[in-house]
Amino acid sequence: MNIAICDDEKKLRCDLRNLIEIHLDLKGLAYQIEEYESGAALLEHDKAKPVDILFLDIEMPALGGMETAKALRAAGKTMLIIFVTAYPDYVFQGYEVQAFHYILKPYQETKIKEVLDNALKQLNINQEQYYIVAQKSGTLRLALSQICYFKSDRRMVYAVNRNGQITEFYGKLDDVEHAVPACFQRTHNRYLVNLNDISKLESARCICNGADIPVSRAYKQQLAVAFAQINLI
Repeated sequence: MNIAICDDEKKLRCDLRNLIEIHLDLKGLAYQIEEYESGAALLEHDKAKPVDILFLDIEMPALGGMETAKALRAAGKTMLIIFVTAYPDYVFQGYEVQAFHYILKPYQETKIKEVLDNALKQLNINQEQYYIVAQKSGTLRLALSQICYFKSDRRMVYAVNRNGQITEFYGKLDDVEHAVPACFQRTHNRYLVNLNDISKLESARCICNGADIPVSRAYKQQLAVAFAQINLI
């Protein structure tokens, strides 16, 4: 896995690199990290060595981060772009270049870990992933690409697949949420939905593979942003 950090401030590049290395080392992942002090240097590098995840500063002299991202997309590059900036005003511009996420300066370790974990899940989206359920009778492997949504009821969780088949097991929906890819989002305290199966999103409900799923006020905004992002990537 190749990661690039592009920022004109050396200290910020080093700080971000240290946080990324600590997190990936704990996961035991193989990776390479390259640092660049300008958008021009990054563009030259990417011709020879494609990048999987790019942490890109927006406010850089000469060629800014947004212009760099547009050049990368125009060249057909599909890496996950994570903008780093001291200003939140660029969020909507990021839709033009399918930005994966934004991180505000100064860096916070918890935020770096969260965004990096989501990026790793996104990179594995084309590989079949499973949710493992340990039961007395044995171990179940639920193919996540086939799961439309999870529903909880008291101490039980129900996994509903695209054929309408339901698998039930003891557990907590919070634990399931932490173990599945970022394409699964909460719509309600009792529902965790696969964004890829949502055909319609309204203010108080969504349609997921034909099922009417409630959307609570607490998750409404986060769900709308995630739904928009997954359709842009």
